[in-house]
Amino acid sequence: MEPREIARLEAYLQKKFNLPSLSVKARPKKDDSAEVFIGDEFIGLIFKDDEDEDLAYNFQMAILDYDLV
Repeated sequence: MEPREIARLEAYLQKKFNLPSLSVKARPKKDDSAEVFIGDEFIGLIFKDDEDEDLAYNFQMAILDYDLV
C-alpha cells in the first residue's frame, strides 16, 4: 500500500474507534496489506481489495481464546 493510503486508513480507524494510539504500518515485502497496532501490540491486518470496480479494505483480527480470560 502507498504511504498516503496507509495514513488515510490510520486516520479513519483512529477516529472510528476513538483510539489515537492505533497505528497502521506497511508490511515488509507486501504491497496488498498493512499491519494494525494499538501501541506496540499487533492486532490485525488490513487487506486491499481492488479486484472489482470498487476499492475496498478488509480488516482482519484474530481473537484467541486465552485473550478472553
